[in-house]
Amino acid sequence: MTFVSASGTLLLASTLASVGLDLVPPKFVLLEGEGPDFRPTRRTVRVASVEESRDPSLEVVWEKPLTLPVYELPGGARVFAREKRTGTPLVAGLHRDGRAVLWTAAPAGERGYERFPYLLQALLDLGVELPFRSARLWAFFDSSYRLRADPDFLARRWRQAGIAAVHVAAWHYYDPDPGRDQYLRTLIEACHRHGVLVYAWLELPHVSEKFWDEHPQWREKTAIGQDAHLDWRKLMNLADPDCSKAVETGLQALVGRFDWDGVNLAELYFESLYGPADPQRFTPLNDGVRDDFRRERGFDPLELFRRDSPRHWERDHAAWKQFADYRAALARRLQLQWLEAARRWRPDLDLVLTHIDDRFDTRMRDYLGADTALLLPELDRFQSTFVVEDPATTWHLGPERYPEIARRYAPHDRLGVDINIVDRYQDVYPTKKQTGAELLQLVHLASRSFSRVMLYSEQSIAPVDYPLLAAAAAVVKSWEQLKNGVLVEAAHTTGVRWPGPAQVDGRPWPVADDEFVWMPAGRHRIEAAEGRPPMRLLHLTADLVDARVVPSGLEFEYRSRSRTAALFDAAPARIEVDGRPATPPRFEAGSHVALLLPAGHRTVRILR
Repeated sequence: MTFVSASGTLLLASTLASVGLDLVPPKFVLLEGEGPDFRPTRRTVRVASVEESRDPSLEVVWEKPLTLPVYELPGGARVFAREKRTGTPLVAGLHRDGRAVLWTAAPAGERGYERFPYLLQALLDLGVELPFRSARLWAFFDSSYRLRADPDFLARRWRQAGIAAVHVAAWHYYDPDPGRDQYLRTLIEACHRHGVLVYAWLELPHVSEKFWDEHPQWREKTAIGQDAHLDWRKLMNLADPDCSKAVETGLQALVGRFDWDGVNLAELYFESLYGPADPQRFTPLNDGVRDDFRRERGFDPLELFRRDSPRHWERDHAAWKQFADYRAALARRLQLQWLEAARRWRPDLDLVLTHIDDRFDTRMRDYLGADTALLLPELDRFQSTFVVEDPATTWHLGPERYPEIARRYAPHDRLGVDINIVDRYQDVYPTKKQTGAELLQLVHLASRSFSRVMLYSEQSIAPVDYPLLAAAAAVVKSWEQLKNGVLVEAAHTTGVRWPGPAQVDGRPWPVADDEFVWMPAGRHRIEAAEGRPPMRLLHLTADLVDARVVPSGLEFEYRSRSRTAALFDAAPARIEVDGRPATPPRFEAGSHVALLLPAGHRTVRILR
């Protein structure tokens, strides 16, 4: 990759690194400002907002407007972005003399995304082929946003984007309904057929619309005495034993009705994001909690919210601290209770706890009752993944926050992070919702810092970003071109773009599709092989440990906390797991066969 600019520097390094393009030198020129065929005129234009050709409706606003020359572009140049008011070209590309040129009228910005969100998409249009990809992402899925989408289309799209598992909004299916249940079964089967796992995403203390309607006596209360219908969630009082028993009965049935791969207990704590300063959202203040706290501490916690009370939270900080500690202990008790319940329902399912961060923004512990210091020591006995959700208060801080958040949780080895791809309430630039280079940097830095990256949600990701997600999630530590191949070191199982049959570390290699060779974590040498193996493993949702070609088939070793989806290019005639014959669930598709293999550290032999 060649960089040319009027100032001598093109500030795209972090953007290109987010998809591995800093490692590969194709015949591309990135030109900033004046250069061959791009000549400034005497006219100028003040640029404060930009229209992107890929999405003209996207609001792209610069924090610091610039006055730039109006450039003359060569014939045949394709314009990717313009100044919104005048239509003046700001980003363009063309092919010339065997090379592709991407030109920008101004620097991309210090972070690589402040001015032109879709530079990476423009590079793809000019012929860049992304060298690496991952298949480790997770994503939240709410079917209420996708009522008309074909499950097969969704499942294929998710796998192509590097999404290994979707976490489905299970509250829509809490109450049995023939039509809804059939849709979910169809979706789960489509996901398994295309190599995507499916988790039941629970949002307790929200249970379901019907449960809320039928049980007003168990509704949670806010600090102003209202039923806790907050945003879309309708919160129930899970501290009430009768309510808890009824909910568990329903959830046990829900988990048993469908072929889930795991359960995600998400956001199981209290409101509000701004603590006692927002009493109309503050929970829990049902009668049971008030009575329990009164017996323990000697006063009604509602006094904390009465302006005329000497115990108002702004006056009596000690009283507020007592209730904040009580809430945190109650949240921990409920979280452990429901983790234990989930283990009883289906011991074979993978468990995930999605939990607000309280170590980067330390206010969250008292505001929400979310105390990771109380909870993390308990998670090992559940063998669960802990997904850190960064609160809305931090969404404007940029991708560099993720290494810092991860550092504050080290050395926990089952740590994930939830990236919220939503319109932010802060003043942010250049777009309100993360897209383009900003989103890809978020995914890349998060993938470098956490063992698992979750996206909220699959529906909120812009269509133009989907083709880049798998590349952004790849964590490649080093890359070296060899005479007859490449030497790659990666942190996780990684796909390396490779044409034709390959050998890895001197052995014929069966884990590949038509575009990528998949190698385990670590440092590996990839070289050309003479012939295609008798059978190929095309896709795997687990961590690949090793693989080898055997007569009439292949053998591979993997590690996974959940069931594993594996896709093959031919139908297996014999399957062995850890040396024993096995008949795992099988799904036929036009171009591949999918198997659901057991969790754990396993060795699998597949023969045609």
